[in-house]
Amino acid sequence: MSKVFLFLFLSWLLGNPFLAIIVLLFIVYFIDRRYVGLFPSLSKPLKRGRSISRLRQQLAASPFDVSAKRELARLLLERKKYAEAHRLLEEAKEASETSAEFWDDLGTACLGLGRIEEGEAHMLHALSLNERVKYGQPYLRLASAFRERDPQKALQYAARFGEIQSSSSEAYYLLGSLYQLLGSKEEAKQAFDESIAIYRSLPKYKKRQERRWALRSFLKRGTLG
Repeated sequence: MSKVFLFLFLSWLLGNPFLAIIVLLFIVYFIDRRYVGLFPSLSKPLKRGRSISRLRQQLAASPFDVSAKRELARLLLERKKYAEAHRLLEEAKEASETSAEFWDDLGTACLGLGRIEEGEAHMLHALSLNERVKYGQPYLRLASAFRERDPQKALQYAARFGEIQSSSSEAYYLLGSLYQLLGSKEEAKQAFDESIAIYRSLPKYKKRQERRWALRSFLKRGTLG
């Protein structure tokens, strides 16, 4: 009801219901970005685009800059430009053999290109170099990649991430989603409950980044009956 009253107030104040809707959506977006984080950032893609342009210019002037290639590849992965990112990473491979972050990025590019087994091998190599590389995120990516083609393997990878990130609502949200996919409702409910419980136990500065996973777990749990 408060949203209805706010809409009516804005309509009266602005004299235009369509403008009131736009303002109301902006308010909802601002509150979400400040306290929840379900909506994507509008400024992040712009900043990423500027960084990509800068790195392209840098590589045009210095084609053998390995650091610039890897940074550009990472940004391209965020944009899901997997083919170009893969090419840049292959060019940087010789100078990056001992970097767990490099092998994780290369594995991510392969997963994005549909080369699942190759991507898995690269990510497992990254984890063999440093199991906590990127806070265990390779396990999450592998769990997502195998979610439908091999749910049991996906569960194993998600469980490994959960062991590393025992205070992560995201890890237990993924576990619950995988259990739900397998038809294991009781295990799914327990995982979603754990996701919510972890969120409630976190300090304030950590809750911001985990809030959306706790909310999704709450909504998913409600679908289990």
